[in-house]
Amino acid sequence: MYLKRILYVLRSGVSRRATQSTAQATSELPAAGPGRGAAEAVRSPVPAVDFGNTQEAYRSRYSWELARSLLVLRLCASPALLARHEQLLHLTRRLLGQRLFDRLMKMTFYGQFVAGEDQESIRPLIQHNRAFGVGSILDYSVEEDLTPEEAERKEMESCTSAVERDSCGTSKREKQFQAHRAFGDRRDGVVSARTYFYASEAKCDSHMETFLRCIEASGGASEDGFSAIKLSALGRPQFLLQFSDVLAKWRRFFHQMAAEQGKAGLAAVDTKLEVAALQESVVKMGIASRTEIENWFTAETLGVSGTLDLLDWDSLIDSKTELSKHLVVPNMQTGQLEPLLSRFTKEEELQMTRMLQRMDVLAKKASEAGVRLMVDAEQTYFQPAISRLTLEMQRRFNVEKPLIFNTYQCYLKEAYDNVTLDVELARREGWCFGAKLVRGAYMAQERARALEIGYEDPINPTYEATNTMYHRCLNYVLEELKHARAAVMVASHNEDTVRFTLRRMEELGLHPADRQVYFGQLLGMCDQISFPLGQAGFPVYKYVPYGPVMEVLPYLSRRALENSGVMKGAQRERQLLWQELKRRLRTGSLCHRPA
Repeated sequence: MYLKRILYVLRSGVSRRATQSTAQATSELPAAGPGRGAAEAVRSPVPAVDFGNTQEAYRSRYSWELARSLLVLRLCASPALLARHEQLLHLTRRLLGQRLFDRLMKMTFYGQFVAGEDQESIRPLIQHNRAFGVGSILDYSVEEDLTPEEAERKEMESCTSAVERDSCGTSKREKQFQAHRAFGDRRDGVVSARTYFYASEAKCDSHMETFLRCIEASGGASEDGFSAIKLSALGRPQFLLQFSDVLAKWRRFFHQMAAEQGKAGLAAVDTKLEVAALQESVVKMGIASRTEIENWFTAETLGVSGTLDLLDWDSLIDSKTELSKHLVVPNMQTGQLEPLLSRFTKEEELQMTRMLQRMDVLAKKASEAGVRLMVDAEQTYFQPAISRLTLEMQRRFNVEKPLIFNTYQCYLKEAYDNVTLDVELARREGWCFGAKLVRGAYMAQERARALEIGYEDPINPTYEATNTMYHRCLNYVLEELKHARAAVMVASHNEDTVRFTLRRMEELGLHPADRQVYFGQLLGMCDQISFPLGQAGFPVYKYVPYGPVMEVLPYLSRRALENSGVMKGAQRERQLLWQELKRRLRTGSLCHRPA
């Protein structure tokens, strides 16, 4: 079964030396969680942060940088301009020529949102921000400039198995986890996240090398750096689709059994099945004999409670029992039992193995460099597999400190269940939980896809519901930090969310010196949040894109679109920028030099 092979590859090859290197790489970082003891008695109080003090917020910025920010953010907020920005960029390039066009971009949009063209040219900005308490999360933001037709073709080829092609496109995967031509261009409707399309195994190796260079640069920039990766860059996405389909069906089977036992509607972490009743149900389905089923659910595998929760259930899918031979689930439309695991061809198995090996190389490099590795979230049809593979890396590398961070998109209806289950798993198994909380980057695309194809919309119905979900997940993780070696990255441009976090940190006794709570914003946005936090001693990071001008233009186009989507925050930022420029003009300090 390929699922057992996945988990074997992930868990094998980890020597005691690798574990020791993880501990050594993180041993110099401040202690987290319980046991801070005497250090708490002498540490300074939690510093207050004033996001309205423009003199402090923009102390790190020249006046010309403030003027550029005002101009760029204002242009990005113009619907008429955004609707035609690609045509305008093309026309400007034709009129000015490539050299002058590059200079204009570096003076405006590129200079606002991108750090430079290569690792050498971005070093001054990284060092400058670091001097004011703001770290960097490096991201080489080059994208292929594909037409929608080219992107669609690549996606359909790389997301469809050989078996499906031989059977004229027929797939046993659920609708959500099948490739659909109408949504083949995964860039459509995505305003911030970089998108990778599978080309070849050599191209995946090239992406891995880029990630490795980012990890090296992050390690050289600070003692507590971050680097971000996307798993869709590291292998054929068909594997992520098939694995996600398996995991989703297996969990849905659990919830069907819970409903049968009258336990529908409970939080996922609180739902427990009675093993005796479950055995009877499985016997009636004809999946296996009663003797075989009793061997699956033993005290050795499940304890002696007589109940089974979702974490126990998930562990069965890769256990050493004979259950994996019988992994079938009922098809609710046909009423027939169907195999849970579909077969891979020999070449597809090799592609899967190479993807897992690339992940392993990156995690080991991050461990050696003392860099925390953030695995970005992606579309919901890839995400179950991405989260499961990230969890396996956390089991291996988060032994002493949270080295691997998983990303949770809080616009998803299931975000709270995902966070609470993973926290509980880390607690049971004794490894360190690491999370990045974001609102999400694929809402428009996900909604349109669910409606068109015909499955339940996975997104919360309103922005207010997403905010509530974000704060609920954040509050749960913050409370967990009091008791465990864990950490969270609060990746938000929302000032209210940052204030909520600071208030809860003070109430829970979480000090910035413990470096358990990190803050993150995008380069070129929300300096009025990032720099006051950094100057007050809170761990805060800018997401720093870099790459050649023309190759980063696709990223810049979506960054411009994103500013229109966060008008409320951008308007507040423009007001503060203008307020600081007027203050400098009034006080004769337009020639302010950051120091």
